[in-house]
Amino acid sequence: MTQIVHLHEALDGQRLWDDVQSLAAIGALEPKGIRRLALDDEDNRARLWLAEQGRSLGCQVYFDALGNLFLRREGQDASLAPLLIGSHMDSQPQAGAHDGALGVLAGLAVLRTLQEQGIEHRRPLEVVAWTNEEGARFAPGASGSSWYVGQREYEDIVSALDGEGVRFGDALQACLTLLKDTGLEYRPAPFVPHAFLELHIEQGPVLEQLGKPVGVVSGIQGVNWYRIQVEGVANHAGTTPLQARRDAFDGAHELVSALKEATREQDDDDLRFTIGKFSLWPDAVNTIAQQATFTIDMRHPRQAVLDDLDAQFHELARNQWSGCDVTLEVTSRVAPVAFPETLLAVLRESADSVCKEAPELVSGAFHDAIHLAHVCPTAMFFTPCRAGISHHPDEHIERQDADIAVRALAHAAETLLITRNNAHDSDH
Repeated sequence: MTQIVHLHEALDGQRLWDDVQSLAAIGALEPKGIRRLALDDEDNRARLWLAEQGRSLGCQVYFDALGNLFLRREGQDASLAPLLIGSHMDSQPQAGAHDGALGVLAGLAVLRTLQEQGIEHRRPLEVVAWTNEEGARFAPGASGSSWYVGQREYEDIVSALDGEGVRFGDALQACLTLLKDTGLEYRPAPFVPHAFLELHIEQGPVLEQLGKPVGVVSGIQGVNWYRIQVEGVANHAGTTPLQARRDAFDGAHELVSALKEATREQDDDDLRFTIGKFSLWPDAVNTIAQQATFTIDMRHPRQAVLDDLDAQFHELARNQWSGCDVTLEVTSRVAPVAFPETLLAVLRESADSVCKEAPELVSGAFHDAIHLAHVCPTAMFFTPCRAGISHHPDEHIERQDADIAVRALAHAAETLLITRNNAHDSDH
């Protein structure tokens, strides 16, 4: 089969940027930014917009039990597992327009180019928008992708409540009814993709500092989340001698110092340790704290480091600190993921076709790709965002960077759909 044009060369960068602006208008905030919380009216409007784009290209458009939306362009052999490209369209409460959305629109750009150029490919291509990646309304996030690969149970997901007491399952049912009433097809059973590709803004400063429009992501850091409670005794701030106190704040302060010292002993620049929440009870200006509660987010690309520090954290929590007892709860564990070398080789070649010496990075943030990696070959591209800012209205990408990064994705898609004739052409 002779191809007249290459996919990445034929891609219409202006049309891609028009799509970026169109999707950014859904849930737009004043003076800037967007708000598309999972399964709210704006998030559902985004689904309908994407579905209409797929229909206009003659694609099959369908949804599944978690509201994940798929656009399918058939291949010459419909029995082959499809190449899957995508990300998410939901956002944080006050967010930028590109986190997740760019990855969906990149897949749409690839699909549109194939259709408009009449390029045939052996296996099908599907573009996906995953449900509730952010977890801003319903926690935890990545609901659609984690359910899809069997890592989370449906009942656990739909029982989550948002801040106003709305049940995930009720919001989901409203979304599914809307999609069905729009005439979209329901397909309940997940399939195992041939491979999954995701383009995402970096959410960090490295690519911008290097002046590179695209980077290859070799893996995603693992994370352990902890909730730690220090229990003391409340008493009067003015009358209780220092030696008679069991001050939960003092205990928490000593424990945090010990925990941070354990991380410093690793002497590892890849380690991330963050206390994101800290609260005291009874939270009164003239009362010694009886209880201090705080969280830890700890990330590293190697499981052995996470396991070593986990053991140290548990050991430290068995001690008393300033006379206070400690309870440590592990609220989440997500193992690191290293993307497969065979697929990374494809992405390196594709990045090099549009950007010489494209760097390789490990993602410090979670993405839907971390879940897809458990069932099929998976890898990612990053493109820079200004000053590394995301989850904020100031999130910004340069049009030229996005154009180049999407062309790298298109090159990889062409390799996997059309030109490759090796192990990647086998199915699972």
